[in-house]
Amino acid sequence: MVHDQIREILATHGRLASDVSELDNDSDLYQAGLTSLITVNLLLAIEDHFDVEFPDDLLSRRTFQSIDALADAVTGLVD
Repeated sequence: MVHDQIREILATHGRLASDVSELDNDSDLYQAGLTSLITVNLLLAIEDHFDVEFPDDLLSRRTFQSIDALADAVTGLVD
């Protein structure tokens, strides 16, 4: 379910070159068009949607590398 919610957020805020529905959960989001500016917008949208705050140690390229990585980060923050 977290994966689906992240996909929806990506579709709305991601402005990726690739269609989010065609990406695998482990697809590289940066190769799909994610930029540093879009990452900030995505971060804010995810924090707002899940009512979480990303700690500094999760503010890395690796966290935003894929839908799986984002889902893992969010799941760790929500639990």
